[in-house]
Amino acid sequence: MKISQIAYRVSFVSILLVMLSCSNTSINTNNITIITKVVKKYKTGIEAYTNKQENPRNIEKNGELRSVASGDWTSGFYPGALWYMYELSGDSIFKTEAQNRTEILEKEKLNSVTHDMGFKVYCSYGNGYRLTKNQTYKEVLLQSAKTLITRFNPTVGCIRSWDHHEDQWQFPVIIDNMMNLELIFWAFHETGDSTYYNIAVSHANTTMKNHFRADFSTYHVVNYDTITGNAINKQTHQGYGDETSWARGQAWGLYGYTLMYRETSDEKYLVQAEEIAAFILNHPNLPDDLIPYWDFNAPNIPDEPRDASAAAVICSALYELSTHTKNNAVFYKDMADEMLNTLSSDSYFAANDAPHHFLLEHSTGNWPSNSEIDCPIIYADYYFLEALLRKKNLELIN
Repeated sequence: MKISQIAYRVSFVSILLVMLSCSNTSINTNNITIITKVVKKYKTGIEAYTNKQENPRNIEKNGELRSVASGDWTSGFYPGALWYMYELSGDSIFKTEAQNRTEILEKEKLNSVTHDMGFKVYCSYGNGYRLTKNQTYKEVLLQSAKTLITRFNPTVGCIRSWDHHEDQWQFPVIIDNMMNLELIFWAFHETGDSTYYNIAVSHANTTMKNHFRADFSTYHVVNYDTITGNAINKQTHQGYGDETSWARGQAWGLYGYTLMYRETSDEKYLVQAEEIAAFILNHPNLPDDLIPYWDFNAPNIPDEPRDASAAAVICSALYELSTHTKNNAVFYKDMADEMLNTLSSDSYFAANDAPHHFLLEHSTGNWPSNSEIDCPIIYADYYFLEALLRKKNLELIN
């Protein structure tokens, strides 16, 4: 696919004009630099990712690209990233590829054996619908939400996460599941059906009650009894230990309760989000560059892998959280700016001559399974781009 140099220049001229219209020129110049880098890298990736039936997930240790079919929980992040690229640049090349990559996932709207509908469908179709108002996208989203809530158990008060390991868990709920509530709230807004709202609130309340320790660190997995609704045990699956704080789990919690406040205006969710933020930002094991180790309590810190994906999720959440609080608004945005600057630096942003087209290096997927350790992973890119968009929009407003 040949890229028009004229279209490329026009898109950047439009970005420069918009960004430089803001009051803080030094910050916006940095935005432009980052946007320039991500557009260049993702345009090259469009040509390189030749498998049009699967979406990129990560780069393996041997340097090979791992792509996944629609059933994989990460399948929606690449089309979502492309929609964000279209939003950032206005370049139709990203819109066209986003449409192609999004439509791979349509059959997932009926997949009732997964809780990951938000990650797969809302990140892809949700962003696509927001930007295009394509009615087919709306229909897919509504069916996806309808499918997702079939996993809700009113006795437990939560949406079930995994169906595997039935010998280990009766009704497992993972902190990641907070992220899927955004799709359910979207369905509530579109339909006016309070069933969606009530399920989302019930899930968030039950999770807030059972997942969090006194210091607002979170367990990864809570196993429930379906007869009594009580928590049977609390464990980890991707963290170092049952009582440690898995970094991406903390990020999911922060993001999830920030969106809960946005959707409900219930102050208890704002308090929860700010307490989780305090745990993260004040943790003695958080490095000076603000990119967490894969687990806050991993035993070999400072010689443990970092998790750029957790940092990207935290960064994006902090930008939104800064809009919901007066007392800590400047602090949260400053912390998010520092994180974004670090992720955009040579230490984490993939070099131009890197043998792949992902944006960020140094993410950790599943350390206990020795899977995706210190490598580029697509959801790190997605939340990095979301953070960049949120920063850009905040500075346009201010």
